[in-house]
Amino acid sequence: MGRAAFRAALTGLLLVLSATTAAAQSPFRFDGPQFVLDGKPFQILAGELHFQRIPKEYWKDRLLKARAMGLNTVCTYVFWNILEPEPGQWNFNGNKVFCSELYPGWLTHWGEAWASVKTEEVLADLRWLLENGKSFNFYVFHGGTNFGFFAGANYGNEYQPDVTSYDYDAPLNEMGQPTPKYFAIRDALAAGRPGGAALPEIPGPLPVIEIPEFTPSRSTSIFDNLPRPIPSPQPRPMEAFSQNFGFILYRTRLIGHHSGKLTITDVHDFANIYADGRYLGSLNRAKKGATIEIPKADPPVQRLDILVEGMGRINFGQQMIDRKGITDRVTLNGMTLMDWEVFPLPMETRNIAALKFADAAGEIPGTYFQGTFDLASTGDTYLDMSRWKKGVVWVNGHNLGRYWEIGPQQRLYCPAPFLKVGRNDVVVFDLLSPSPAPLRGVKSLKGD
Repeated sequence: MGRAAFRAALTGLLLVLSATTAAAQSPFRFDGPQFVLDGKPFQILAGELHFQRIPKEYWKDRLLKARAMGLNTVCTYVFWNILEPEPGQWNFNGNKVFCSELYPGWLTHWGEAWASVKTEEVLADLRWLLENGKSFNFYVFHGGTNFGFFAGANYGNEYQPDVTSYDYDAPLNEMGQPTPKYFAIRDALAAGRPGGAALPEIPGPLPVIEIPEFTPSRSTSIFDNLPRPIPSPQPRPMEAFSQNFGFILYRTRLIGHHSGKLTITDVHDFANIYADGRYLGSLNRAKKGATIEIPKADPPVQRLDILVEGMGRINFGQQMIDRKGITDRVTLNGMTLMDWEVFPLPMETRNIAALKFADAAGEIPGTYFQGTFDLASTGDTYLDMSRWKKGVVWVNGHNLGRYWEIGPQQRLYCPAPFLKVGRNDVVVFDLLSPSPAPLRGVKSLKGD
C-alpha cells in the first residue's frame, strides 16, 4: 500500500455522521478542553466498527444503525495484517483525548461462558459522560465476526484464544440486529439532543433464514491432500515457510526409539499426533499440553505425523510475538527428532476448491467433509455445529471461522452475501471426528 492509500485508510478512523455536510470545508480540531467542528464545540458520541469484521454489503446498514442510535462518529481500526501483509514503512501519528474505549460488552474465549456487561452499568457511565460534556467511543458499537482465521487471543496465566464471533455483547449484535442495550443507549442519547431533535429512524431488519438439517455425504482425509513437502532439519513455525494462518503438518521417520514419551516444545496451538497414520491424541496449548505417549507396536512405529492448528495470535503483552506451529523441538524419550518434512496447509479458498472428495465416510480425525443445501431465497443465518467436535467451515468458499465443542460458541454466522439462490456448497474440516454429523441453519447465535 502506498502512502496516499495509507492516508486514505487513516481518514476512516473518524467518520463524522452528523447532519452537517460542511465539515470538508471547516476543520475539525481540538481546542483546549473540547473538540471543535465548524467553529462550534463538538462532543464526540462514537461507536467502534471494524469493517474487516463486517461483510461490505452491510457497511451502510451498520452505519445507519449507528446514527439511528444517536452516535455522530464512528471509530475503526487499521488492520495492519490486511493493509500491510508484507513489511513496509509507516508513519502513524495520533492523539485521542477522550474516553476512547467505553465498554458496553467484552470479548469471549473458548471454554468460557459468554462475556457480558449489564446495561445498567453502561448507562451509568454514559450518563456521567453526557452530563459532564465528555466525548467517548463505545468499544464496540458493533463487533461483527472474526471470519476465517482472524480471531485473536489473550494471555493471562495461560493461553486464551478468542471465539470466532465478535458479538461482544455490543448494542448491535453480530447479525446487525439492535439489542435491548441498543434501545436503552438510544433513549439516553436522545434525551440529551439539543432542542429535543428526533433521532433518525432505525433501518428495517435484514432477512434471516433457517436451513433444514443435512449431513455432508462426501469426505477426504487431510493426508490425501498434502502439498509438496519442504525438508527441514528441525520443525520450524509456519511463518518460516511464508505462511501466516491455518494448519501445518510435520512428518519424520523414527530412528532408534519407536515408542515412549513424546514431548513437543512448544506447540502453538493445538496438535493432533499420528503414529503410522493412526490417531494417538491431541495436545492443547491452552491446557499447557506438551507430552503424549507413543505406545509400543509390532511392528514398531516408523512414521510420526504432527498436525498443528495455529489459533488466535496474542495481541498484547510480553507474549505478543506469537509464532504458530512447532516453535522449538520435538523429543522422544529425551532424544531430539531430526530430519522433518513440513507441509504448509494455509487452507485458503483455492486450497479448499482443489480438494478431492469421494462418496465415503471418514476414517481418522483430520478429515474434510462436503455437503450441499438448496435455497429458494437468501438471508442471514447461523450454522449450528453443536454435533461436531473442532474445526473450520467454508460456505461457497467463504471461511466462516472456527467451531469447538468446548463452547461457548456452537453456531457460526453466515451472512446472506455468502449464500446464493439454488445449490450451496459446505466444506467442514474437523480435527477430532472421523465421521460427519448433521448441521442446520438457525436464526440466533446462542441456543434457544
